[in-house]
Amino acid sequence: MAKTPWPKGTECVAKFSFKGSSEHHLPFQEGDVLTVIAATENPQWYIAKNAQGHKGSVPTSHIQKCVESLGNRSKLNLMPWFHGKITRLQAERLLSPPKMGFFLVRESTNHPGDYTLCLSTDDIVEHYHIRHEHGKLSIDDETYFDNLIQLVEHYKSIPDGLCTRLSTPKLEQKTVAVQDEFLRGGWVKNRKDFVLQKTIGRGEFGEVMLAEYKGNKVAVKRLKNHATAQAFIAETSFMMKLSHTNLVKLLGVIAEEDGSLYIVTEYMIKGTLVDYLRSRGRTVLTSVDLNNFAVDVCEAMVYLESNNLVHRDLAARNVLLSEELIAKVSDFGLAREVSSLEDANKLPVKWTSPEALKEKKFSTKSDVWSFGVLLWEIYSFGRMPYPKVQLKDVGPLVEKGYRMPIPDGCPEALYDIMNHCWQMDPHSRPTFKLLKEWLLYSEDLRRTLL
Repeated sequence: MAKTPWPKGTECVAKFSFKGSSEHHLPFQEGDVLTVIAATENPQWYIAKNAQGHKGSVPTSHIQKCVESLGNRSKLNLMPWFHGKITRLQAERLLSPPKMGFFLVRESTNHPGDYTLCLSTDDIVEHYHIRHEHGKLSIDDETYFDNLIQLVEHYKSIPDGLCTRLSTPKLEQKTVAVQDEFLRGGWVKNRKDFVLQKTIGRGEFGEVMLAEYKGNKVAVKRLKNHATAQAFIAETSFMMKLSHTNLVKLLGVIAEEDGSLYIVTEYMIKGTLVDYLRSRGRTVLTSVDLNNFAVDVCEAMVYLESNNLVHRDLAARNVLLSEELIAKVSDFGLAREVSSLEDANKLPVKWTSPEALKEKKFSTKSDVWSFGVLLWEIYSFGRMPYPKVQLKDVGPLVEKGYRMPIPDGCPEALYDIMNHCWQMDPHSRPTFKLLKEWLLYSEDLRRTLL
């Protein structure tokens, strides 16, 4: 039976790179997100466009349909069988009617900090106490695990003292298993295809490794601690939906049975913007270089703004540079949809807007405030913002009207842009679209670049 063509507007991800052999072809790299424009008479080809609006023919063998509205339709969860704080009775109701191997995990009601594995037979639900001691988990004090994922995978393979082997998980409502969703979206990579070479950084989620993948260098961000897994997943979920020249490109995800999770991205050989600014300084970098960095970051933020997304951690440390010195925004670990007012215990105080610090109100306008601080970093060649000001004093000083002074050698026109970003009233701050126009077309600024 003939395959039904994908409708116009279908988003797809490139499984393999395609160089093209005709002027009618649209070349792309593995991991690029494309949009189908039309089917062709040949079912092996579609007409598609990339994020930059370029159009052409693409082979269907090289692309896979993205999961529609990934991350919005339901909550992605590395542990979809974990139900949090529910009672014994609630667990038994969820596992009703009983069937062999049906299971879930909940927080222990009798032992705070521990967990309970609830496992059904054909007749009853058994409750197994999972003890959490010295960073390890165990049911029988004989076999120990680093996290719940490892424990569940172990008892899926053998009962090992339980009444039966774990078979069917009871998923939390509106939850999708990460591994299944990534697989359906075409993002899953095989760990065996990667050769890890060396550690190139450490961040909120753990180590970042340089690796070789099919002859190319890539960056692999690795996580083993399940406690921060959801934040890690949130970053991946957002990156899956984004495609722009000035955003670090997601290439894939590796999800292993032992609970290890990896994000694979393009490798940015020049490292972070803040390190590059500090190591090169005024003797190497020109005013044109600095303006290019600012424009590149602004381009990325215009794209996020147009998609109603907030970064929440925009800073020079989270901007990476390619071989060609193209600046790309990375680290979406704090990214949320604009409507989110979630609390955050670890905010980057010196980059965070007053309303976000006080009321946890994050918006595109709070990102604009951070962009002003990032501009100050660029034109001070990577200095720490609010030099000589103690962290606890930053918020109160800003509330009283204090603003960082102009960096040495910074054009007045650029400092004016910073101060527009630092308006106390969020509604008085410019949009990223307007900021981009100022950076590109301000006559006062252009004269400093000649």
